[in-house]
Formats: sequence, C-alpha cells, structure tokens
Amino acid sequence: MTPKITIFTDGAARGNPGPGGYGIVLMSGKHRKELSEGFRLTTNNRMELLAVIVALETLKVGNSMVDIYTDSKYVVDAVEQGWLFDWEKKRFNKKKNPDLWIRFLTIYRKHKVKFHWVKGHANNKENERCDQLAVEASFKSDLLVDTVYETIEGDLI
Repeated sequence: MTPKITIFTDGAARGNPGPGGYGIVLMSGKHRKELSEGFRLTTNNRMELLAVIVALETLKVGNSMVDIYTDSKYVVDAVEQGWLFDWEKKRFNKKKNPDLWIRFLTIYRKHKVKFHWVKGHANNKENERCDQLAVEASFKSDLLVDTVYETIEGDLI
C-alpha cells in the first residue's frame, strides 16, 4: 500500500512581478523533505502553482494519496471549484500561466490529490516554514530565469 503523503507549499514574489521563490515541505511517515528555488522575475501566483507542481513531480511512486496544504486560493479554487478543467477545455484562452497549468495537469493526473486551503501567516508551522523557504529563495544570488514569464507573460506587463 502506498503511504499517504502530506505536502505544504507556498510561493512568494517581491514586487509581483519581481524576484520570487517557492517553498515546499513534503512529509510521509517519518520522512521529511524541504525544497525551494528562486527566480529573478516572476509573480506570486506562478510561484504558488510551481511549488505544487515541483512537489508532485518529486514524488517517486505514481498513484499516491496526496494531501496538499496551501494558502493559495488561486491554486485551490482553480482545482476544487473545477475552473481549471473548463480552462483546459477552452485551451486556456485568455488565462494566465497556461504553461504551468498544463504542466500541473500532467502530474496531477498521476496521483490522487486533495487540496486544503490554509490561512497564510496564521501560525501554521509548516505553512510558515514554506513561506520562509520561498522568501529566502527569492534572495538567492543565483536566481533562475522564469523563461516563459519573461518572454511571453512579461511582454504583456
């Protein structure tokens, strides 16, 4: 039987758009893993969504039972309210971040995922840790390039 996996995620951007990062805490049984990465120009919503994507892509066993806790209404509501699947049917016409939503759907469909919204900055230990990881990542000296944002979305600013 596949163990249940609990994931906390958060994204941050300083300036929105600006330097940004994501933070992830993955837990299963006695195992715990923290991940983070920073980007030189991005948005908060891109980092919130990318955190979930990277967390799911990190899982080694398909069809896992996954609980994801995030303070991103953008991500939670898009999935739980079914908006994302309507956007997909319409090929993400006039929707932001289609590159990430398509990537999300690919990995999302490989697992059994349940989203849980948590209030940000409300003393939730793991959410606070993800926030710390995301903000710290946005200050790294070797920030990555969010290529799609900088070449496509960024042109629309």
